[in-house]
Amino acid sequence: MSSADYTSKDIEVLEGLDHVRMRPSMYIGGTDTRGLHHLMWEIVDNCVDEHLAGHCTEISVTLHKDGASCTVEDNGRGIPVDVHPKTKKSTLETVLTTLNAGGKFNSQAYARSGGLHGVGSSVTNALSSEMAATVYRDGFEYTQRYKRGRPTTPVKQVRPFRGHGTTIYFRPDEEIFTKTTFNSETIRQHLEDIAYIHAGLKLTFTDEAKKEKHEFLHPDGIVSYLEKILKEGQKKSIHEQAFSASREDGSVKIEAVLRWTEATDEQVRSYVNGIRTHAGGTHESGFRSAVAKAVRNYMEVHDIKIKGVTIENSDIREGVLGILSVFLSNPMFQGQTKEKLNNPEMSAAVEGVVRPALETWLNTNPTIADAVVGRIVLAARARQASREAATEVRRKSPTSRRTSLPGKLLDCRATNPSEAELFIVEGQSAGGTAGMGRDSRTQAILPLRGKILNTESLATSKILESQEIKDLVETLGTGVGPHFDIRQLRYDKIILMMDADSDGYHISTLLLTFFFRHMRDLITNRKLYLAQPPLYKIQVGTQIMYAQDDAHKEEILAGLPANRKPEIGRFKGLGEMTANQLKETTLDPKTRTLLAVDIDSLVDADKTFSQLLGKDASERYRIIMSDANLVDDLDV
Repeated sequence: MSSADYTSKDIEVLEGLDHVRMRPSMYIGGTDTRGLHHLMWEIVDNCVDEHLAGHCTEISVTLHKDGASCTVEDNGRGIPVDVHPKTKKSTLETVLTTLNAGGKFNSQAYARSGGLHGVGSSVTNALSSEMAATVYRDGFEYTQRYKRGRPTTPVKQVRPFRGHGTTIYFRPDEEIFTKTTFNSETIRQHLEDIAYIHAGLKLTFTDEAKKEKHEFLHPDGIVSYLEKILKEGQKKSIHEQAFSASREDGSVKIEAVLRWTEATDEQVRSYVNGIRTHAGGTHESGFRSAVAKAVRNYMEVHDIKIKGVTIENSDIREGVLGILSVFLSNPMFQGQTKEKLNNPEMSAAVEGVVRPALETWLNTNPTIADAVVGRIVLAARARQASREAATEVRRKSPTSRRTSLPGKLLDCRATNPSEAELFIVEGQSAGGTAGMGRDSRTQAILPLRGKILNTESLATSKILESQEIKDLVETLGTGVGPHFDIRQLRYDKIILMMDADSDGYHISTLLLTFFFRHMRDLITNRKLYLAQPPLYKIQVGTQIMYAQDDAHKEEILAGLPANRKPEIGRFKGLGEMTANQLKETTLDPKTRTLLAVDIDSLVDADKTFSQLLGKDASERYRIIMSDANLVDDLDV
């Protein structure tokens, strides 16, 4: 395009909330289920801000019968309805239809707030097909309705009313979201989390479809929260008494609790002004540093020396289950979704509260301290043992990398990892078909023999006794466990390609458990994927279409002319597909669909794997019995 072809007419100016609708992922992180629920969290966060300001004691959330619309209500001050001096519109309309409009930009209305960007309510409005706001204040009830971010009615004074608060009804827009049905359990858990973080705040959740009502009020705050997570995660603590520390200094409040458990991982659940920071941040860094320094100082003061082993910070924090909650007036979040705190001063602030308190706690509880030190020594020795075992399967140099690879691996010719991808398939039959249909330059195939070892609750050195696991580790080249090094990964994508039946799902779950427990960085770095082979082949004349599942099949059939009779075939496994079919539907990057494996909550993921594959069979029985009514068609 020449300069003459590029004029002012080519510059598009988006007014109001148009940019939110065009680029929703910039504001809510995506248009998937997670982004859908983020709409609700923005409204709920505003209610919590009223609580933090000292004006709200109760919040209620109602999921209506359709499952795709919600009402959030609080008994705060109510959004002002008078004319805003700058916009010359009602303040209610200004707040809900204008980006960067809110009461959180100075400390007069809100000393501590989670919704500091001033875009939450207006973003929810922009991405909703309809919204209605009802405000109770100054002796009256006021309402206004909206459609996709634009007001459809003026602010109306409805009637006299004694009381105060705000009620927001909204319905997410089907034009924006891939799915508009909320998950009631996700809402329930989120609201209960808030009740724990904000001790004394009452939250009520009503699910009209299930005819259930849940009330949450936890005066003991995060101390009770820690006990709940400990119990649900089936983690055994090595000491009875939990450590807790708190300090409030001016505009900053810090609360922390922790226990050492027998688990082999470290879990810290952090919050800023009541908002979950999934990606951590400076406050978590301060917490982790404080734990390591406090234990090291305790061991130095008491002259505790361990022969034959070097204690690393990861050994000290192994098995730690902690909750950290901070409140401050000027949080600097990374992005609108507020998943990471960037305030540099919070690292030292948190460490300054937790470290001395933890040292004192260890010194005044010698029995607990002995148990903690013993736990750390065991972690260090296990790390050394796994290091010795892992060296046997460590990735070789590029010049000799193929000499140590499993014989059953059909490797690719590409030597640049960024160009290569590995398909892990079920059985030799599917492996053979995939081998014929792949692009041998960039695609490698590793067939597994049967179901791999259940690695839940097993040490790294133990799992390496399994030949299938050892082959997998050798193929990836990263090492395993504490000595996993993603820089040595031989493939840019690792793709699980299993049959769409119960055995295939079981194998996928076993593999996901292994990666989550022993190679988690593959997941957090978006290297792990699930292939989506079709379940049905639909042929109409010479036209061939593939359906992922029953719903997709029905969608295709509904779009066919009434006079055309399709031939429908169902694949019982990947081995039944021809090499060309597998290539077209599952292998070829131009036509395939991949699902990236992601972790929304480490705690929830840990709980799920523990329930599904842990030693306690009663948990699996409970899940089967409670969810049996959700199964429409059992494929056996």
